[in-house]
Parts: sequence; structure tokens; C-alpha cells
Amino acid sequence: MFEVSGHNYIAGARSAKGSNTLQSHDASTGEALPFRFHQATVEEVNTAAEAAATAYPVFRNLSAARRADFLDAIATELDALDESFIALVCRETALPAGRIQGERARTSGQMRLFATALRRGDFYGARIDRALPERKPLPRPDLRQYRTGVGPVAVFGASNFPLAFSTAGGDTASALAAGCPVVFKAHSGHMATADYVADAITRAARKTGMPDGVFSMVYGSVGEALVKHPAIQAVGFTGSLRGGRALCDMAAARPQPIPVFAEMSSINPVLLMPGALKARGEKIATELAASVVLGAGQFCTNPGLVLGIRSPEFTAFLERFAGLMGEQSAQTMLNSGALKSYCHGLDNLHAHPGITHLAGAAQQGNQARPQLFKADVSLLIDGDELLQEEVFGPTTIVVEVADHAELLQALHGLRGQLTATLIVEDSELATLNDVLALLEQKVGRVLFNGYPTGVEVSDAMVHGGPYPATSDARGTSVGTLAIDRFLRPVCFQNCPDSLLPDALKNANPLGIARLIDGASSRKGL
Repeated sequence: MFEVSGHNYIAGARSAKGSNTLQSHDASTGEALPFRFHQATVEEVNTAAEAAATAYPVFRNLSAARRADFLDAIATELDALDESFIALVCRETALPAGRIQGERARTSGQMRLFATALRRGDFYGARIDRALPERKPLPRPDLRQYRTGVGPVAVFGASNFPLAFSTAGGDTASALAAGCPVVFKAHSGHMATADYVADAITRAARKTGMPDGVFSMVYGSVGEALVKHPAIQAVGFTGSLRGGRALCDMAAARPQPIPVFAEMSSINPVLLMPGALKARGEKIATELAASVVLGAGQFCTNPGLVLGIRSPEFTAFLERFAGLMGEQSAQTMLNSGALKSYCHGLDNLHAHPGITHLAGAAQQGNQARPQLFKADVSLLIDGDELLQEEVFGPTTIVVEVADHAELLQALHGLRGQLTATLIVEDSELATLNDVLALLEQKVGRVLFNGYPTGVEVSDAMVHGGPYPATSDARGTSVGTLAIDRFLRPVCFQNCPDSLLPDALKNANPLGIARLIDGASSRKGL
């Protein structure tokens, strides 16, 4: 069994220069676990960032195949972690073993998916415009473009996914795939878990001959020092709106501003169409209730808002849905901080004069109790702040609209979201063109007849959306497109072939698809 050291990981070596320590706790009982972690000093953060800067030119110039081997090796190390690791994650997060095993498979799977993308080579975005020396009135030079990693990336671990959005999660995987060394800040809610995973990444780096500094991990309240370090060139973050905004402000205030790719806040509206409720209202109520309380509601895609058009079918649905929500069991949340935040959100909803409590036992004790509220549609139309705020936990808010026109008004009032869901019958599809067009401007992913609590890791997936769902709607934090966040284009003009990167050389030694004079080709020149 691997033993938790409680030390930071700096360029592949352990370091514990700080005197302040942080305690790991059992999420279910609150008892202290036998692990304490040394908060990183500013000196250690500097050392990690500088090591990443030193590793960067070596790492980014490795072939994509070598980086792919590294990612595959990380996946292998993760899969090899034994049952004691699973048990530890369960204790730190209160998540069940089945969830952790599935999340580990997703984490190693996304490493392998990025490895596949690297070997495929389309991430280079190679474009070649050959010289036209005879063109009039002016000749065209030879122009060749490809994409390369931006530099060292700071990644912040998420609380709700201790594996898939944390140490070896999607931000780390996509940054490493892009050729960017990573300095990772462990989340305080699962520090021992992070220690295990960081050790797995370091073993993989050694086995595949990666440069020292390709990965480091630090503990404690060192986010500002990390983001402001001049070596860091981008930031990946999953967490609260407040935390994400703070990082964005820090990054923007640097002498050299850098991008922050923050996933922050989403209430993920679910739109219930009358025909669907008439055909299968009871089934929808059952499925939706299950989605709301899944994992104690601790998913960034948790359905926090339900919209329905006034009708007898909607009235019947709401009665059934309220009954089901009132029957749901209390669940332990990830940590005491998450429960405190959930209780604060519920207090705000209870106190709002335009919001009515429909179902759920009074919140008490150390577990989250599922709740259902109903809000007046005017709150959405008028842009009420509270209705836009994510309540992280097993609760949702129902809004009834008078008709199709008022539904559009309500949707106009929504801020940016990760997802929106349409529960609809085929016979209603022709009436939804305007709704779909509006949702496309509001969200990163539109679902039909499904529920948003489940994100496939694939080439086509988008897990992003307009602010405040994310700080930059042009990217995604899940799927192979996530690599784009950590790449930048470089153009070579009239560059000798021998000096070009392989992706742009005449012979096309990588055998990748390239855009040559406006046409896609795998051939050499």
C-alpha cells in the first residue's frame, strides 16, 4: 500500500518547508484522519512554477507520440491503485465505492482519449498556404501555421469530483496533452486522495522519461501566489463563482495578463413540454427527482430550475414531483463546507417573498435534505439575482409560465448555463425552433429527453457555456476540444523546411491531415 506523505510534490520530489499543516477529515463522521499536509510556502510555489518553466521547452518539443505514451502511463498507474485507495477516497468524500470506481475509470479513460487525440494529430491545426511568387500585384510568401502549448498551467482541484476534475482530471490531462507542464493546487476536501494520484502521475513521468517539472502539486492557500507567478501562462479551475471570479481578477491584474478557464455556476434549466407531460408525466417526475438528488445534488449539471407551461398536465406533474421530492432521503455531502453553503442557499430561498417551499423536511443535522421550491415567473423575467444563483445540493426550483411567449421571456432572463434540457414529444418539435435558437445562445449543451447529470468524455462533448457558467464560452473542460484552451497558433513565413516543426514540413512525416491551399490533404508537398 502506498503511504500518504503529507508533503508537497515539487518537480517529482517531496518538499515540506512550511510549518503550517492541514488536517484531512472523514466526510461522513467529521473525525480527523491520520493525515496532515504541509501548506506550501511561497518559496515552494516559486520553485514549482520555475521547474515547470524549465520543463516547458523540453516537454512541448517532445513528439505527440511521446506525450501520448505519458498519458497512457498515467492511466495505467491510476487503474492499478488498489482497494485501499478506493476506501480512502470514500472516507474523504462520503461518496460510495461504486461512484469512485466509475470516476477512476472515467479519469483514466480521458487520459487515454487525449493520448488517442495526440496520435491522431488534428490538434496541431496545421495550415499551409504555399508561396505564389507570380501573384499580381504582390507575390504571396510561404505561410505555415500550427498550434503549440501556451506554457505552464496552474490547475485547481474541484471538490465534487475528487478524481475526474482534480489531480489527474480533465484540466491536467488536456494541459499535458497540449505540451504544458502543470502545477496543481490540491483541494482541501480530499488531500490524501490527491497525494495518491500525484504519486501515480510522478511514477508515470519517470517511467516515460518526462522532464523534471512536468508536474508538481502544492497544498494550502497558495492560489494567489500561483496565479500571479510570471511563469504560469494559463489557469484551469472548477468551483464557485466567487472563487472563479477572484482568480480571473488576479490573472487580469498581472503585468502580463493570462487566461483563466473557470467553470463556475449553472442552474441547468429543464423545459417540460405539455405533450411530453401528457404522454409520460409520471415517468418524467420520477426521472427528474432522481436526477436532482443524484450524488446529493453535487454535480455542476444538476437540474436546478424546472420550467413548465400552465396546463392540467403540468399541475398533475408538479403534484407527483413534489410528493417524490418529499420522499427522498437525506445524504452526506462532500464536506462540512459544502453542507454549510447548501444550508445558506436554502435559507435565502425560504426568505424570498416570491419563492414558495413545496416539499422537503426541514434542514437539520449533518446531512443534506432534498428540497423543492416554486418561484414566480416574474423573478426570471425581471432578472432576480437569487433565482440565478446555483444552490449546490439536492434542491430545485419550479417555475410555471403562462404560455409559449412567456416561456421565451423567461428564457431571455436566464444567464449563461452549462446545459439546458428539453423534455418533448416528436409532435411538438416543430414548435420549438425559436426556443432552441435562444437556448443555443444561452448554454453549452442542449439535451433532448435526457437529464444533464452525466457528461460523456468524447470528441464532441461540450462542458462549458456563457458566463457565469464559465469565464470563457469558447472552450470546454470535458472532451478532446479541451486541449484548445492551452494551445496558441504560431505562423512561419518563408521558413526553411529543415527548421519547420514536423507538422508543417513538406514531407508531412507525421502523416496528419493538413489544410493546404484551402484543401484538406494528408499528402506531402
